[in-house]
Order: sequence, then C-alpha cells, then structure tokens
Amino acid sequence: MVDTNRELADFLRRARSQQDPQRAGLPADARVRRVPGLRREEVALLAGVSTDYYARLEQGRRIIPSPAVIDALVRALDLGPAGRAHLEDLIGTGTSGSVRRPPPGVQRVRPGLCQLLDSLNDVPALVLGKRSDVLAATRMARALFADFERMRPPERNYARWMFLDAGARALFVDWEQQARATVESLRLDLGADPNDRSTADLVTDLRALSPEFDQWWSEHRVYQRTHGTKRLLHPVVGDLTVYYETLTLPGDKDTAVFVYSTEPNSPSRRALNLLASWTLTTDSSPSLPHS
Repeated sequence: MVDTNRELADFLRRARSQQDPQRAGLPADARVRRVPGLRREEVALLAGVSTDYYARLEQGRRIIPSPAVIDALVRALDLGPAGRAHLEDLIGTGTSGSVRRPPPGVQRVRPGLCQLLDSLNDVPALVLGKRSDVLAATRMARALFADFERMRPPERNYARWMFLDAGARALFVDWEQQARATVESLRLDLGADPNDRSTADLVTDLRALSPEFDQWWSEHRVYQRTHGTKRLLHPVVGDLTVYYETLTLPGDKDTAVFVYSTEPNSPSRRALNLLASWTLTTDSSPSLPHS
C-alpha cells in the first residue's frame, strides 16, 4: 500500500522545485536561492493561501483543500491536466478514489474488443491494461514492437519491456523520451489506485533493476499518454516515425487501445507497408495472454 500523505508531500516538493520564479511572475529579490524552483512562501503567495497552510500540505498533513484551493495550486505549480488529476488522487478528491475497485484478478479483454482488433489486424494496435500490462496486440503491433505473446505472462508489461529488454532500447531512437513518459504514466496509475499491490510490486522491481527508472521515478513527474509520436529504428525496415492515438473504453477506464499510423506517401508509410508484407506468413490473430 502506498502512503498517499508522503506521496502528496513529495509531489508538491518536486513540482515546486521544477518551477521558474521568473516565469511564475515573481519579482526578483536579493536573496540567494539555495534550492531550485520556488520557495514555499512563494507558492503560498501565488495560490492565495497562508504559508503555514501550504507548509502543512507539503508536510503530508491530512488536509482536504477546497476546489478553489486546488485550482489555485494547479495554477501556481503549473501542473497541467495530468498533474491536476494526480494531485486530486493523492488528496482524495479525484474521481479515481471514489470508484469502488473490483477485487484483484487477471485483467481480460472483452470479446467485442477482440473482434475489433481482428478487424484492425493490418494496423499496429496495442491494448494496455492497468500498470501498462499488454493485454492484446495485433499482428502488426507484434511485428513493429515485440512479440509479447512469446513472453511469460508476468513479463507482458510495456514498462517492464521498455526498461529491461535490450530490444526496446535498440528500437526507439528517442528511447529516453519514451521511457520517461512510461515512468510518468505509471506514476499516474499508482496515484489513482495506491492500494494496487501489483503496481507497487512492479515499481519496486523496476527501481531495483533499472537505474534510469529509479532516477526518473524519484522526480515524481506525471504524464498521460493520449497521442504523440515514436521514432523507431526497426531491425527489418529501418527508420520510421509512427503516430499514436489513445482510445479509452467507456465503462472500462483501466483499459486503453493504442493505435499507430504513419503519414500518407511518406518513407515511414512505405516502411510500414514493407513490414506488413514481411509478416504476411505469420499468425494473423490478435495476441491474447495465456494463464
């Protein structure tokens, strides 16, 4: 179980340290800044609360700020949508904390989604569940990234693959950017469900096995993957850039579909078409986990 009070204190301290006083609109003064970012009293000033009140929040005291104070903290710390969601989860006012979680169990892909993936089999698409577990993948996704079906069930996890598989490091030209985003997304997941033992165990494993993961986890940044690009150096077809869009499922917020595409008439599209031809002799069914 995660101590949300300590997590809140750490998140606020990290967010404060990452802010630029000049960008925040604070007047220059003659005092020497011994640490980067904003001082506590400056955050309090920007948020319109007392320094003592903010200090107690940053100490992890059990305080429930009003919506107006949360709005002010989001503005003062420039948190953005993902940061706001994480802050509300840690405080206990987010929508995640109010939803009763089902008992822990193996997450499954519902039949209708399997049928949808079957119709998308010529398109790279991944279905990720809690803690970035890979629940399913089309033939093209397995060819583009990794054949998760051949991995043991505990290893079918996007974050574990990203940090512990040499193939992932070689595949992504922008590996550090993609790996950081994976850490920050996992941070968001754990904040939304701090009692999830499997996510906590995954984080413990990755912190022990990957120095980069441990370092970036300590920075306590959060990020929600909704869309973006990935630059790849694929062992079969070479350089290509893919775009992704994230589709969340109504009634199943713990599952997301990542669909990848390339620009029309681009070298990346030609590379993806070549990869599709190369994989025609492989199994055309979506990859599903075995128990």
